[in-house]
Amino acid sequence: MKEIKDKYDAIVIGTGVTGGWAAKELCEGGLKTLVLERGRMVKHIEDYPTANLDPWDQELRGKTTPEEKARQTKQARSGYTTKNETKHFFVDDIKHPYNETKRFDWLRGYHVGGRSIMWGKQSYRLSDLDFGANKRDGHGVDWPIRYKDLEPWYSYVEEYIGVSGEALGLPHLPDSVFDPPMELNCVEEHLKESLSKNFDDGRLLTIGRVAHITSDKPREGRSKCQFRNRCSRGCPYGAYFSSNSSTLPAAERTGNMTIRPNSIAYEVVYDADKKKATGVKIIDSETKEKIEFKADVIFVCASAMATASILLQSKSDRFPNGLGNDSGELGHNIMDHHLGAGASGRIDGFEDKYYSGRRPNGLYIPRFVNLGNKTNENKNFLRGYGYQGKGSRGDYSETINQLGYGAEFKEKMLEPGGWHLSIGGFGECLPYHDNKMTLDYDKLDQWGLPTITFDAEWKENEFAMRKDMIAQAITMLEKAGFKDIVTRDKVAAPGIGIHEMGTARMGHNPKTSVLNKHNQIHTVQNVYVTDGAAMTSSGCQNPSLTYMALTARAASHAVKQFKAQNS
Repeated sequence: MKEIKDKYDAIVIGTGVTGGWAAKELCEGGLKTLVLERGRMVKHIEDYPTANLDPWDQELRGKTTPEEKARQTKQARSGYTTKNETKHFFVDDIKHPYNETKRFDWLRGYHVGGRSIMWGKQSYRLSDLDFGANKRDGHGVDWPIRYKDLEPWYSYVEEYIGVSGEALGLPHLPDSVFDPPMELNCVEEHLKESLSKNFDDGRLLTIGRVAHITSDKPREGRSKCQFRNRCSRGCPYGAYFSSNSSTLPAAERTGNMTIRPNSIAYEVVYDADKKKATGVKIIDSETKEKIEFKADVIFVCASAMATASILLQSKSDRFPNGLGNDSGELGHNIMDHHLGAGASGRIDGFEDKYYSGRRPNGLYIPRFVNLGNKTNENKNFLRGYGYQGKGSRGDYSETINQLGYGAEFKEKMLEPGGWHLSIGGFGECLPYHDNKMTLDYDKLDQWGLPTITFDAEWKENEFAMRKDMIAQAITMLEKAGFKDIVTRDKVAAPGIGIHEMGTARMGHNPKTSVLNKHNQIHTVQNVYVTDGAAMTSSGCQNPSLTYMALTARAASHAVKQFKAQNS
């Protein structure tokens, strides 16, 4: 690791999808950049301890112990984050506590790369249907940008990270720069054909758009997907995009990056005379030493809740309620995507078909409700939803009524079960001012910092939307000939979608928002926020691609501003 010095051109807080992109762009722009990460170092390949392990290679065959589970009770709420092969990438809830006025499932990874190691990689553009939604229906504030402002940056990011998918030509789901799409299996193709045949409202099915390399196009140090579906363990091939395999190595190659793990940023320092931020204060998580680093440009990319926490802690005479918080909106307008509502069923036939590999991706049915074209309007709720899902075959247990023995039993065990398909809605949450997080200075963590308290919930619009998610899922499966259809409506708390956003929203007016159209704090313009905190509305699409495009755009702006001021 490079020697740490106290003055840099830029500081980036966080190393996830946005922090990595900020580091890459600032370093490639020539800025000497300090990258701060509150967690431990994770190096690509060498720090993926379970990447190549089968269940029989793991202690307890991959099961977690009661003692381990007791330390990750909140992380375990998702149902998949605390498996033995991934638990080391999610935080210890005892060591990193938070508070809940209403339940909030805050799933975190504190290490270099953040959740870019464990994310689902689904990558979709927003459209003007999304960027104009708040203005049309009066919820929240208007975005200060439109699709045309972000379109070239979407392309720039996609070219670099590799997004596989299928072009559809839908105005409400703009096409990306695509690597070849992954293949649908036979029952997914069957549902696709049924939607085309039985619905005239434009609904269709496609393979998910996912940040996995599937082409032979060379990308620095990365190779194409091997279809192992062990992504959340860390990919030694670098096939899917992560900061560790992609943007941070790019920043390192410039010679302009200094990365400092175990550095808990807790304050952005403001100079009232200069009317700008001058640096960042950190606590070394291991020694508990407090250190201040200075810089001309600061990118806060710690994830939506941690970013808001840092800014709320950054108090001064000018900003007694947190840096840039003249509007009082900092920490408010929490959004996530609500999911867990849909249906599944089995289908006869296709017994002579199977698939090879373990595709790390599923099907996608883009939004088809409330598109503003008078087709398929539902006046019971605002905005809309898409579906994600997957078709697959069951295992041998479906073909054996009772335990047996001998040759016949062995043969039965080798036969796959029947075909099933499941689809679940992925719905937009409106921006509500009273969905918020605050700081509790009476409950401090082990570093003496205030803990976060969440007070957020789904409301009437989301619950009305969920009813339609289920009804439409049933209709689509029935028309395609699926049987034994089972519905589900698992109403988990906000946070479960792991797309928390909105706590430092963009907007035109400093009186109603925190950030301007370039992701700068309105009143402290050398501080940029480009993670989920910046989102003004959520759309129904997975948001990480938008975070990355916003970051690349903002970093380009910051580099130009820096060079103009120092020329």
